[in-house]
Amino acid sequence: MDMLEEHCFPWAEQHFRDGCENCPDFIKVDTHWRCTDGEWPPSSPDLNPLDYAVWSILEEKACAKPHTTVESLKRALIKAWDEISVDTLKKIIDDFPRRLKACVEADGSHFE
Repeated sequence: MDMLEEHCFPWAEQHFRDGCENCPDFIKVDTHWRCTDGEWPPSSPDLNPLDYAVWSILEEKACAKPHTTVESLKRALIKAWDEISVDTLKKIIDDFPRRLKACVEADGSHFE
């Protein structure tokens, strides 16, 4: 969470402010829902960075060998998360506008 608060959130605020001044036209959307009442829009794995990028990184690193306990898996996941670089997270975030455009072009259907 510290990495998100220190690096990702400030970067996202800088690049995707209210009104989306810096956003391409295809991602200028109504942002009235943003965290004001705890509600989030419907989820889509194609548009969720955890689903389309982070979980595969964690799985590759943390599950390279079998775990005999839940605690062992938990430690491996935490270690894998801590090893994800800020540059990797920025690349994932930078890919988001392309993914939004692909989603629009697929009329909201699954895309890759």
